[in-house]
Amino acid sequence: MSRVTAELPFGTRAFLTRPYPATFTTLRRDGTPHVTPVRFTFDASTGLARVTTRARARKARNVAAGGPAVRVALCQADGFRWVTLEGRATVTDDPARLAEAVRRYIVRYRAAPPAPLDLVVVEIAVDHVLSLNL
Repeated sequence: MSRVTAELPFGTRAFLTRPYPATFTTLRRDGTPHVTPVRFTFDASTGLARVTTRARARKARNVAAGGPAVRVALCQADGFRWVTLEGRATVTDDPARLAEAVRRYIVRYRAAPPAPLDLVVVEIAVDHVLSLNL
């Protein structure tokens, strides 16, 4: 478990279980940000956030192109309350990791995510958290 996520206040943890969407920011090859709305899950016990998407989606391609040091950010907001999760990201189509991502998504959003044939999961090892009014 990440020290950062182990020390998250209860209010922040609770906020991250609410079924709100977030923005997901990756960087294109030219360094410009690509920001897109997503649904995601966060496991505070492991410090892992997950975003399911298509393998050919720009966000997945940006993460894959960035290599093992690529950094991303997820920002969930509700009015003037918000939390941003930052960390290193990877993309995988491993069946067990996809199944876990889908399971957690269903728990959080009470519905299955879209299931395209090229479904992948972006896993973010959260190492920095910013928040306000939580």
